[in-house]
Amino acid sequence: MRTILAGIALCSAVASAAIAEPAPELIAYGKALVEAGDCAGCHTADPAKPFAGGKRIDTPFGAIYAPNLTPDRDTGIGAWADADFTRALRYGIAPDGSNYYPAFPYPYFTKMTKDDTLAIRAYLGSLAPVVSRNKPPELRWLFGYRGLMRIWNALYFKPGLFEPDQSQSAAWNRGGYLVAGLGHCGACHTPKNYFGADKQAQALSGNEVGGWYAPRLDGATRTGLKSWSEADIAEYLQSGRNARSHAGGPMAEVIVGSTAKMSDADVRSIAVYLKSLPPARRETIVTPPEEAEMTAGQAVYAKLCVACHETDGTGSPRIYPPLPGNALLQSVNPSSTLRIILDGAHTVTTPRAPNIGEMPAYAKQLSDAEIAAVTNYIRNSWGNAGPLVTPAQVAKARKEK
Repeated sequence: MRTILAGIALCSAVASAAIAEPAPELIAYGKALVEAGDCAGCHTADPAKPFAGGKRIDTPFGAIYAPNLTPDRDTGIGAWADADFTRALRYGIAPDGSNYYPAFPYPYFTKMTKDDTLAIRAYLGSLAPVVSRNKPPELRWLFGYRGLMRIWNALYFKPGLFEPDQSQSAAWNRGGYLVAGLGHCGACHTPKNYFGADKQAQALSGNEVGGWYAPRLDGATRTGLKSWSEADIAEYLQSGRNARSHAGGPMAEVIVGSTAKMSDADVRSIAVYLKSLPPARRETIVTPPEEAEMTAGQAVYAKLCVACHETDGTGSPRIYPPLPGNALLQSVNPSSTLRIILDGAHTVTTPRAPNIGEMPAYAKQLSDAEIAAVTNYIRNSWGNAGPLVTPAQVAKARKEK
């Protein structure tokens, strides 16, 4: 009898394990969601150890290290219950009850459905466990007290699922879910207040991030996506370039690690949603640079830039980006333009666009005044209009490298 009972118990255990094992389809769906959320972009420090954490994330308040998401039971999330994972993702609360900092974008992930969070959990659980202990944050005094996050959450965090708009199409609602939730686009593209919270009234209207400028994603005429078609947006997200612009800096990494891997339907849905957004704030009124500044900038451009970008700035779209009408080039914040001129640029390569274009760095070749002059020239020629850039801004950008 004892042997029979033991056999029954063993069979029951095996059956329970089989039931608990996620279906391959669920794991595949979870992988697609993880890619859409670009989770590896923050949670992978060593490419040989994906999702094992340890990557340093610099914020205005100090540095935070992304934690281990592999199913290691001691240093990862292997010992977490599903409820623990869902609470962490949607409410920013760790299994021990402590609060995460919003560098982990739970204010966006809160809009995700429970089914999607569990699909992500299933995929992460299928990874090879890696022993990688989480590093404590290196935040400035006061900001290191996690208890303060309860106050921050009370002021700025609004938990709740994405609410579909029944007057809009299924594609629009899917795009809204991805942009406002899983894709957490506002984490970079929405201006922040003094405490690092989104300025909701200016959603997706541009923001400086790590020495780069995440441009406007709203319908601003000159510096936003007003002149882009849905096809332009989809091509940019899938290939890192289109006839109007090329991706660089952090956005290039997002495209390679995330949007280039997304389904055509999801990318098109994002495009539909973004094209529907009205301007969240007025564009800056621009005073043209003085003639002497334009002349000095034109001289630098003629010497160093014409070979690739042509006299009229048209360049070679999808290899060397065109300058006329370039929304990022005309942004109120010139950080991205200065980074490219100072450090050079490599055209991002993706399966859809493997050809390579390269721009040399001019940090050593040009002075602050010369870089300011050529920046002002390209930002205010061929119908463009961008606020004046000073040599002091260039000097500051040099130090931020």
